[in-house]
Amino acid sequence: MAEAQNIPAGSTTAGAIAVAAESTVATRMSAPPSFDVADFPVPHGREEEWRFTPLARLRGLHDGTAVANGTMKAQIDAPEGVTVESVERGDARIGKAGTPVDRVAAQAFSSFAKATVVTVPKEAVLTEPVRVTLHGEGGTTFGHTVFDVQAFAEAVIVIDHTGDGVRAANVDFLVGDGAKLTVVSVQDWDDTAVHVSQHNALIGRDATFKSIVVTFGGDVVRLHPRVSYAGPGGEAELFGLYFTDAGQHQEHRLLVTHDAPNCKSNVVYKGALQGQDAHAVWIGDVLIEKSAEGTDTYEMNRNLVLTDGARVDSVPNLEIETGEIVGAGHASATGRFDDEQLFYLQARGITADDARRLVVRGFFAELVQQIGVDDIEERLLAKIETELQGSV
Repeated sequence: MAEAQNIPAGSTTAGAIAVAAESTVATRMSAPPSFDVADFPVPHGREEEWRFTPLARLRGLHDGTAVANGTMKAQIDAPEGVTVESVERGDARIGKAGTPVDRVAAQAFSSFAKATVVTVPKEAVLTEPVRVTLHGEGGTTFGHTVFDVQAFAEAVIVIDHTGDGVRAANVDFLVGDGAKLTVVSVQDWDDTAVHVSQHNALIGRDATFKSIVVTFGGDVVRLHPRVSYAGPGGEAELFGLYFTDAGQHQEHRLLVTHDAPNCKSNVVYKGALQGQDAHAVWIGDVLIEKSAEGTDTYEMNRNLVLTDGARVDSVPNLEIETGEIVGAGHASATGRFDDEQLFYLQARGITADDARRLVVRGFFAELVQQIGVDDIEERLLAKIETELQGSV
């Protein structure tokens, strides 16, 4: 179990922490971001950004052998006033939030037929979520979706992935000045599905972005949320919950780039693992550039190992290029059940199995509460209960 320290404003240790990091944010990628798949070499598994990923299980997404031959049933339910468009790749909104940072993201960008743009107009305050349902019906599919939440608008977006298939996609979130956006992305695939996706959020001046990523299903799921700021005063909260079963590989790689002054970010991801060869990977990168004075950031990852045979790789990275910050820090911890907690509950007449369930529910409680969509919260709690049946 390891904890990393907080770095207070003006601390002389900030630069030392950045230099001492095992691999800093700026040097983690083997090639610079690009929309052209040819700019990325085929990964062999020894690269820093691929060393944890089982490449042989990506079904050709990483080496160009995967072709678009599948079906993805998509449905978008949007409140009145929200527009949904199907556009060509030349649309100016595509790629504005971020550029592909690895070969799979570039392959997805090069391979989609048309992109979907969902627009929440300026100053609109949605009383119901925008719901995007993606159900895989086999084969390989590529996609690109842009959510354009314009200035001073407020919206909740739920993206729900189910079914089977191989999926590579880029998802862009444009958060206008003063806007408030909450995104819930649920990965509840069948056990044989493969899902690799890059999420790009560009946060405007004084805007607020909250992301809740929930991952349960799939054979391999590799998500790459990235955040940058288009102006000062932006705030980002990135929450994640994952439950990794026997044989599953679930990988979450985050990058928050503080490139504007007086912005905030908070990252909290929690995972539970059970079963032989269950493998969870969490990489949390935060970069504070020289121009980002007044930054306040923190990232945390917690993992609860429920059975033998499971493996967790958790790597927080913090790179600071200015000492003029409010605060910065990171933490990572992995462990088994707290015996004292279990003893406390059992001493009060609660059975061992029920005690374990209560501990896990409590472990995830703060993240479930962040969702704010009743039916999704209820479904999530039911899913956790189902998963726990296998560990008690």
